[in-house]
Amino acid sequence: MENVIGRAPESLTLQESLALAGKFVAVEIYSPETTPLRVIAAIGDDPEACLGALSGGGLDPRRYEITRLKPPY
Repeated sequence: MENVIGRAPESLTLQESLALAGKFVAVEIYSPETTPLRVIAAIGDDPEACLGALSGGGLDPRRYEITRLKPPY
């Protein structure tokens, strides 16, 4: 579901949330200096896949947190 990249986890539709439940996503770590938007930068079946996607896209994985998406209900 590459169409969720660049969107906030909270903006996912019910169908998208159900389809992605249990997947890992990477969102940029908040800091007062950067105040990034909380948008999905990478998605994968495990944290390593997220880190690989970040690196492959030229992003610094150290600036991102990896979390597991939960079912919407």
